Amino acid sequence: MIHMIATFFYVGHLRPAPGTWGSLAALPVAWVIYTVGGVWVFLAALALVMPLGWWATRADTAGAADHDPSEIVIDEVAGQWLALAPVLIGAAHVGAAPLALWPGWITAFAAFRLFDIWKPGPVGWADRRNDALGVMLDDIIAGALAAAVVVAAAALSHGVLV
Repeated sequence: MIHMIATFFYVGHLRPAPGTWGSLAALPVAWVIYTVGGVWVFLAALALVMPLGWWATRADTAGAADHDPSEIVIDEVAGQWLALAPVLIGAAHVGAAPLALWPGWITAFAAFRLFDIWKPGPVGWADRRNDALGVMLDDIIAGALAAAVVVAAAALSHGVLV
C-alpha cells in the first residue's frame, strides 16, 4: 500500500517522464474530487496528500540509496493540486463549472511542470535536502510558484492588472 500511494496508484512506473505522468494523472482526480465534494473537499484532499505523501515517500525509500526515485510521484500530485487550487477556488467563487476555466488548468499544469523541472531558487534548495521531506517540499514550493502564476495570469486575463 505504501508503494501504491508513493507512486499514485502505480502511475509513477509509466515511462518516459514519470513526473509528467504523475502531474497529468493528478488532474482528473482533482476534477473528480471537486465535482463530488466541492472546493472544500478538494482543499481537504490537498491538505491530506501533503503529509500522506511525505509519510509514503519516507517509508518507501527507507534504507534505499536513492532518496528520490523517479517512480515516486505523489509529490507531483501534491504540487499539481496546489497549482490548480486557485482555478478551483475561482470556479467555486463564481459558480462556474471547473472545466469552463480550462485555460487555468493548462496554465497550472504548464507552470508547475516548468518550476518542477527547472527548480529555481527555493525549489532547488528543497530538492537538495536529499530526504523525503525535500522530495515533497520541492514540489510543494513549485506548486505554490505555479499557483502564483495562475493567479497572475487570471488577473491579467480578466483585466485586473490592465
